[in-house]
Amino acid sequence: QVQLVESGGGLVQPGGSLRLSCAASASIFRLAIMGWYRQAPGKERDLVATISGGGDTDYADSVKGRFTISRDNAKKMVYLQMNSLKLEDTALYYCNLRWIGINDWGKGTLVTVSS
Repeated sequence: QVQLVESGGGLVQPGGSLRLSCAASASIFRLAIMGWYRQAPGKERDLVATISGGGDTDYADSVKGRFTISRDNAKKMVYLQMNSLKLEDTALYYCNLRWIGINDWGKGTLVTVSS
């Protein structure tokens, strides 16, 4: 059974930075596509960024140039470095793991961007 635990959320001013972390307990971690998604109040859950086991990344247009996804396969960790945060980045951020027959989510960590 896969467990994903996010951390690192909090309150930050516009223009600030946060680093989210996701700890995974999955034997297939190094093979899995890891992702960060977010859900703002009243909106659907949207893709933020993904990273393959080999390190290939993909980003939503809204975060390109500001957010960076990375992973440490040895530690089974995935990170999301968020810079130049905007009010519209406020959301609950979820970690996701995808592999054959597996699509699991963490419980989320809240990011609030406010002045």
